[in-house]
Amino acid sequence: MSAGVAGAGAVPSRTQADALAARRRRARLGLVALAVLVGALSILALGAGAVVIPPGRVVAIVWDAATGAGSGAARDALVVTGIRLPRLLMGLLVGAALAVAGALMQGLFRNPLADPGLVGVSSGAGLAAGITIVLGERLLPAALGVDPFALLPIGAFLGGLASTLVLYAIATRNGRTSIATMLLAGIALGALAGAASGFLAYLSDDRQLRDLTFWSLGSLGGATWSKLAVVAPILLVTLAATPILARALNALVLGEAEAYHLGVAVERAKAAIVVLVAAAVGASVAAAGVIGFVGIVVPHLLRLAIGPDHRVLLPASALLGAALLVGADIVARTVVAPAELPIGIVTAAIGAPFFLWLLLRKRGLFP
Repeated sequence: MSAGVAGAGAVPSRTQADALAARRRRARLGLVALAVLVGALSILALGAGAVVIPPGRVVAIVWDAATGAGSGAARDALVVTGIRLPRLLMGLLVGAALAVAGALMQGLFRNPLADPGLVGVSSGAGLAAGITIVLGERLLPAALGVDPFALLPIGAFLGGLASTLVLYAIATRNGRTSIATMLLAGIALGALAGAASGFLAYLSDDRQLRDLTFWSLGSLGGATWSKLAVVAPILLVTLAATPILARALNALVLGEAEAYHLGVAVERAKAAIVVLVAAAVGASVAAAGVIGFVGIVVPHLLRLAIGPDHRVLLPASALLGAALLVGADIVARTVVAPAELPIGIVTAAIGAPFFLWLLLRKRGLFP
């Protein structure tokens, strides 16, 4: 009798263990597939454009550059290493950072429709960039020899950081941060920054208005090795720090009280998440302008595919975000070649229908 009961009890344990092992295998295969996708798109991105370079030659040029060997195709090598490689690396970093920021925001708000734009970081960074574009020439005398456009990444990053600090100060009372207050204050700050950006557009001349428009739509066209050297350390540190929060995010899914009883320093975790999102989004906007929908599409799609475990979701979001932005950049550079579409148009064309599908799915109108 007892043996029968023991045998019956062993079956669910074995079933659960098998399901857990299958989930882990699926997660590992998913990460490997995403890494392969990133590699394939990277080779295509280095070869696509007004000057088409075959994949085999792209690989040879990159190998020669990595090993210090000379390249026989001087023009192709200059195009790949001088123009497209920094653009590719910027796209990989920005896409990964935006997607990871979206995963952090969705975990913090416990809402799959949350987006980094909710906290007003993108709007604050965009406003600071607009101030730099429109007022830079007036505030910085020409005698100083400072190009206002060169200060654009720094201004955008500081604007994103400032908006986050204001938001965090509004939402925090007695050492506790209210997520609901943070959400509402973020929407209000975003609207205020949008109004100020519109006023700057009214004050701008034709050239400044063109710069503002392209900045608001996003582009990787301005990526250079010098700009990459400024932005890459911030994005790399942010991406490296996010896995530390995986356990806290998994606990927060159960609620703040439950996470606290599981040993998570809830307030410290929320502060770390907000700071990392500010750094990731602020640096991304500083590097490539405002690029929407990556932060909401990528993590939500991965939750449907591989589950909500942030130990897997965060690195998977980084890989898929990088792949999505690089793929969007390929489309932006080729669909109207030799001209170039702003990359924000491509990501919006992909993300907006997906967002509508999510909303309709939550209402039960789609399976």
